[in-house]
Amino acid sequence: MPERNQAALDFLLTRRSRPAKTLTTPVPSRDELVEILTAGARTPDHGKLEPWRFLVLERAALERIAAEVMARGAARGEAQDRIEKVYRQFADAHLAVAVVVSPKPSEKVPEIEQVYSAGAVCLGLLNAALASGWGANWLSGWACHDPEFLSVALGIAEHETVAGFIHIGTETAAPPERPRPDLDAITTWVAS
Repeated sequence: MPERNQAALDFLLTRRSRPAKTLTTPVPSRDELVEILTAGARTPDHGKLEPWRFLVLERAALERIAAEVMARGAARGEAQDRIEKVYRQFADAHLAVAVVVSPKPSEKVPEIEQVYSAGAVCLGLLNAALASGWGANWLSGWACHDPEFLSVALGIAEHETVAGFIHIGTETAAPPERPRPDLDAITTWVAS
């Protein structure tokens, strides 16, 4: 029998993201965040390409990015409620990590697998922050997929995008449990 890590399994079976709007200060120190980033970087990465990188967004940067959301959202013709939702994501935040998808040329590893690896980094960061005792949430939205916004607000290169923004801070309220997937409805057992 394999050795069971019950504490890790219990964490994974009960983990729950904390809504970003409920996160406040204090936020992790640089040393604490380095540990979280280190854990997040231990992700499946076919070919050891590291097709992702981190942008640590501190308060002043988040305020600047929020202003850019307003300008770019209006230029895109986004509905005001959609602009406001993404604006609040940055304006109310104290710390977020942008996981930048930065595909590398590879004959062996298709770009889509490199994008999957960046998604795995997002979940790794989220779980590492939660396991460290912080509240955390993985957010995206139209801003993640708008090349002009990413270029102006974050300095993202043309070939890059953002897999998500991991917001980390002190939780002010624990969210209620929510319904989880019905495994019987989504699982097919293939025996032969």
